[in-house]
Amino acid sequence: MTVVVGYVPDPTGYLAVTEALREARWRATDIVVVNVVDSAGYTRPTAADELDLDAVTARLEAEGVPHSISHPEIGNGTASDAVLGVATEVSADLLVVGMHRRSPVGKALLGSNAQRILLGAPCPVLAVRAPETD
Repeated sequence: MTVVVGYVPDPTGYLAVTEALREARWRATDIVVVNVVDSAGYTRPTAADELDLDAVTARLEAEGVPHSISHPEIGNGTASDAVLGVATEVSADLLVVGMHRRSPVGKALLGSNAQRILLGAPCPVLAVRAPETD
């Protein structure tokens, strides 16, 4: 049994890790944290750098939950494909993703990784959304 969590270094990503941690404890299993780097590299705000991943690792270690970090570089692929690939590879029992509020036009033009994950996941998906900040 494994819980896979898609992580981006923002409040929603942190909430996704928090929920994955709670689910992993409840299921007595490990976590695989997935942060994707696309063709733009570390210039994208969704790409976690070493400090971000070190903070996630420190939190999971402090909680005593077995974990690993997957940091795939996808080139011209999609983040959703990478997350779904990891979930399939490890036979995930649960996939946790954060959802960001986007306009219908934004979704139509750019697509939605969370939506692709929800529709293509090989296991149940827990979608979380951080409260909006003003």
